[in-house]
Amino acid sequence: MTEIDLSRLEKKIIVRNMRLDDVDEIVELANLAYGIPGVAFRKEQYESQVRIFPEGQFCVEYDGKIVGSCSSLIVNFDEYGEDHTLAEISGDGFIRNHNPNGINLYGIEVVVHPEYRHMKIGRRLYEARRKLCRKLNLKSIVFGGRMPNYHKYADKLTPEEYVEQVIKKKIYDPVITFQLMNGFVFRKVMPNYLPADHESCQNATLMEWHNEDYLPRSTYQAGNYRRSLPVRISSVQYLMKPVSSFDEFAIQCEYHIRAASHIRSDFIVFPEGFTMQLASCSQEKNWSKQVERLSEHTAAYIALFSELAVKFSVNIIGGSHYLLEKDSLYNVAFLFRRDGTIDKQYKLHIPSAERKWQGVQGGDDARVFDTDCGKIAILIGYDIHFPELGRIAAEQGAQMIFTPFAADNQQSYWRIRYCAQARAIENQVFVVTSAAVGNLNYIPQVQEQYGQSGIYSPCDFSFPSTGIVAECEPNTKTMVTGEVDLEILRRNREIGSVTPLKDRRIQIYEVYTR
Repeated sequence: MTEIDLSRLEKKIIVRNMRLDDVDEIVELANLAYGIPGVAFRKEQYESQVRIFPEGQFCVEYDGKIVGSCSSLIVNFDEYGEDHTLAEISGDGFIRNHNPNGINLYGIEVVVHPEYRHMKIGRRLYEARRKLCRKLNLKSIVFGGRMPNYHKYADKLTPEEYVEQVIKKKIYDPVITFQLMNGFVFRKVMPNYLPADHESCQNATLMEWHNEDYLPRSTYQAGNYRRSLPVRISSVQYLMKPVSSFDEFAIQCEYHIRAASHIRSDFIVFPEGFTMQLASCSQEKNWSKQVERLSEHTAAYIALFSELAVKFSVNIIGGSHYLLEKDSLYNVAFLFRRDGTIDKQYKLHIPSAERKWQGVQGGDDARVFDTDCGKIAILIGYDIHFPELGRIAAEQGAQMIFTPFAADNQQSYWRIRYCAQARAIENQVFVVTSAAVGNLNYIPQVQEQYGQSGIYSPCDFSFPSTGIVAECEPNTKTMVTGEVDLEILRRNREIGSVTPLKDRRIQIYEVYTR
């Protein structure tokens, strides 16, 4: 098998600011999404929005096509009050009333292409607004939301009664439900908000999200105060059980990814060699033929995880997979970013059993990857035993190290665990381990498994005293989730009780490594 060209498998999804040359496509998208004449903005209104406040206009591009967009402006909301219309607060859609010195970000439109509404496009747009709100130190995001299913109940319920029933989950409204699920709080119903919106009977819900990092302008100096950079991580403790088909394997994987996305994790990590589960489809007992059969699933595995990363808007460390390249066998971890891009890290150090019985070869390059949540490294299983790799990763800017592993006994597990915590302490990084549990007959390296997935930190006052952020119960099918803060990590590297990254005497090490 020749080396796989990952770029041919990528379908990139990008959230970016609108440009003037996007406007024609966005006008077409908005009219398609609403399906109601007179609701979408016109071309000249979008152009004005981009010219006046380009930072507040976002779009989502998937595989070169714009599939979602949102528009906003900054206002002092108190100047408009709770009973306003869209035309009043948006300057008739031209946002000429945009106030750079205001304290509220007001959303005037969100549209998603109907064929892409299963891909968390709306969530990505809301998150872009939140990031902008934090960046500009704005107090809140406010908007008037549509009530598209209200016309079905207008003869029975007042608008307020309808919203109350939606909040109680007794009635489903796609827009209100989505907004509530994304952290917005209902304040009131605004009548006569958008005259052309007959589905909502001209009503809108006043919704607000409060920026928890907001500081009053008297105490805030832009650029001088950084609050936090939280990253939420889920680590799967994956049950290795027989499967009869690739589809059954995919269902098990999607279950974990969907769960991580539901709680808004930024990363999810699977264990080393977990795709060996696919070898159970054939009941092949010969190891070399098992690998050949496994390699047949490589393209499907990559396509599946790339699709799931985009669909559920979560970065996936896809465990590791045995890959045949130019007649050599490698143990490879794939990084599936939620923007659709893909990278890979080869296992560098191969234990004697893998070399002797499986003929696995080691890679040659220790890499550090950029993600939307900082820089990461991936050290597969045995690689975490080697301090040099953790130090190389930290020197190249890694803030998190992910270690998918598989252990066949307690001794093997504890070696991984102690080394993971050592790398976290000595390099002042977060280390995440993901374990496989269960067993598979006829597959040598999966006949016994002992595992416990965890998230580990340095040991200092800013972190758990034990260095354990979160960990699973051992040897059970489960998933652990924890949150780490990259800003606290940065400060710890500068002013921690101990600062091993700063205090190294490199000149001594150079003498011994010549």
